Amino acid sequence: MSRRTLTGRRVLVTGASGTFGRHLGAALTAAGARVVGLDLHARPDDDLPVLGCDLTDPDAVAPAVGAAVDQLGGLDLLINNAGVGGPAPAELPPDEVVRQQLEVNLLAAWRTTAAALPPLVTAHGRVIFVSSRMAVLPLPLAAAYGVSKRALVAYADALRHEVGSHVGVSVVYPSMVASPIHDSTAEAGLSLRGVSRPEPVEGVVAAILRAATARRAPRDVATTTRGRLEMAVGRHAPALADRLVRRTLAARLAAGDLDAAPLAAGMVRRHRGQ
Repeated sequence: MSRRTLTGRRVLVTGASGTFGRHLGAALTAAGARVVGLDLHARPDDDLPVLGCDLTDPDAVAPAVGAAVDQLGGLDLLINNAGVGGPAPAELPPDEVVRQQLEVNLLAAWRTTAAALPPLVTAHGRVIFVSSRMAVLPLPLAAAYGVSKRALVAYADALRHEVGSHVGVSVVYPSMVASPIHDSTAEAGLSLRGVSRPEPVEGVVAAILRAATARRAPRDVATTTRGRLEMAVGRHAPALADRLVRRTLAARLAAGDLDAAPLAAGMVRRHRGQ
């Protein structure tokens, strides 16, 4: 399959100051693309200019996207990369942590995409959503993240049906990458170690670039061979996936890994028959 070049392509990246965003910006620029970022705090004078925008503010997104498109002179590629995480057990009522993850991981991408679609349609461009392996292989104690990322995939699917004749729509599914997004989960005593295998950020960036340069926009893109296997199991053998997660969780509970985590107290109590 022949591949498209990124030279001269006009690219908008959300979450441009985060772990993925910084690496993406550098890789895209090195490949010859013209890149503008959106993030909460502006960095207009950086090598990769970043415009300040609160993506959870419905009134702020369209003007910020318009300013980025004006600066680029059009738009060929939107990468919805902004995201937040945090612990959120499904057995507890939704709180501010849950609301924020739904706002940033789902609604911010929806708003940004809607604002960017007119120039993307004109350019027959592409949209890439950075989702998560947890969209297809959910893990306990992180319900908000899994729900928001699965909902993001559902949005991408609906968008593909509506605009796929003119705009390519791809979803990339990273696993765990060492970044500040996991800090709040670790601080709550709910580290993903032993549950999700870490992968290098370079592999995630490479997968995004593959999606951006493929002759036809791929629907779903795993970032590793293991990721492709996990996605296949999660989608085609969900009962098996459930058993694997339960077995791993039971081992962690038996080892006392979650004893000091208040948010896991219910699971610990049930595991011990209390």
